[in-house]
Amino acid sequence: MFQSTLDLFKIGIGPSSSHTVGPMVAAGRFLQVARQFPEGRRLTVNLFGSLAYTGVGHGTDRAVELGLCDLAPADAHPDRAEPLLEEARQAAQLVHADLAHIAFDRDEDLVLRRGETLPGHPNAMTFSLSDTAGAEIASETYYSVGGGFVLTEAEMGHASIDDGPPSEIPYPFASAEQMLAMGQAADLSIAAMKRANECATMDEATLNARLDAIWASMAACIDHGLSQDGILPGGLKVKRRAAEIHAKLQAEHGSNAVEPHQIVDWVSVYAMAVNEENAAGGLVVTAPTNGAAGVIPAVIRYYLDHTNDGRPELIGDFLLTAAAIGGIIKHNASIAGAEVGCQGEVGSASAMAAAGLAAVLGGTNEQIENAAEIALEHHLGMTCDPVSGLVQVPCIERNALGAVKAITAASLALRGDGTHLVHLDQCIETMRQTGDDMNHHYKETSLGGLAVNVVEC
Repeated sequence: MFQSTLDLFKIGIGPSSSHTVGPMVAAGRFLQVARQFPEGRRLTVNLFGSLAYTGVGHGTDRAVELGLCDLAPADAHPDRAEPLLEEARQAAQLVHADLAHIAFDRDEDLVLRRGETLPGHPNAMTFSLSDTAGAEIASETYYSVGGGFVLTEAEMGHASIDDGPPSEIPYPFASAEQMLAMGQAADLSIAAMKRANECATMDEATLNARLDAIWASMAACIDHGLSQDGILPGGLKVKRRAAEIHAKLQAEHGSNAVEPHQIVDWVSVYAMAVNEENAAGGLVVTAPTNGAAGVIPAVIRYYLDHTNDGRPELIGDFLLTAAAIGGIIKHNASIAGAEVGCQGEVGSASAMAAAGLAAVLGGTNEQIENAAEIALEHHLGMTCDPVSGLVQVPCIERNALGAVKAITAASLALRGDGTHLVHLDQCIETMRQTGDDMNHHYKETSLGGLAVNVVEC
């Protein structure tokens, strides 16, 4: 099993990796199909399951349009995206010179199939191309399986997206147990094994540069979020709070009256800054999803700015260790809220962050695995119930708490010797089973939980 760090951490637009990044990627893939059929004259898109229930609130409709404008998620900066969207909407057709003969009217050709699901995954979408007579000449179904990953129907039934080339990977661990055993046999840290796996497909200089770029994007997202105020889009009238809280924390800095627990506010405000950016549709890094994008950046910023010996040169090891844990979770359970609820999003992010922090603070492989298990265990059963289908309530604050739990988990693990009763593999399997048993009302559909008990004004 191999899941690249560079796939788990992807730069894309908010507010949801499965609802925006994935559909953008799927739309871009279908453009390549459409180019094979010059007789095509109209393109239609049908959204099913969770994409239909919360697609508008999560920006899925806009994401599909952006993908059909041939924009990649990392390139969808508003300054570039909005003019393209306006051009496509005015013309009611695709905007590429080689595809301008294909009509696409978002009001007629983008259909939300609420109440309908496809068997492969709750996040399903079908793209179809028809000719002048209206006969379908090409069609493809895509599943957005979480974290911006997309599989066709055929791919869902065959090779997994995280299989990778096993013959080229020196440490192909598919479970935490295998990871610990391989680390012990090779006398290597989790980060070192993950680095060796990545360097089987690229040189180390390239890997380091891309890891640096991931953290630079995360850090820029925190900083931008801390500078913004106003009301988040979507109709809930949720006020951005990160900038105001940050200003208060800065004003109190150095005061003798500061309470020790103020550090929790610093960690929380970093996470909130990221997720307010995500809710506003800004550029964020999936970590491992957009809905949980604030946890890992907040914990890294805590390590750099608030611990006694935060070392920037170790951020690569933090990300590699976190990705090792995230890959195991994705392979054996899920990181998608539509499949297992928020335990798979913020829970996975918290486990990844706890592992990364334990690693850069000098933890053994066993302590790192223990930290990940503690963080994930205490997110088990968490539902995904965004109010009004927006990634705002409870998602923004939930990231703050996920970051705080990650730090607590790492600290507890480092106080021990790595031995513990519940192991990470058992915890991951419990999360998978819990997700299977969870009613679909609590898995990103906004049909249960806070989503139906909070009265919208």
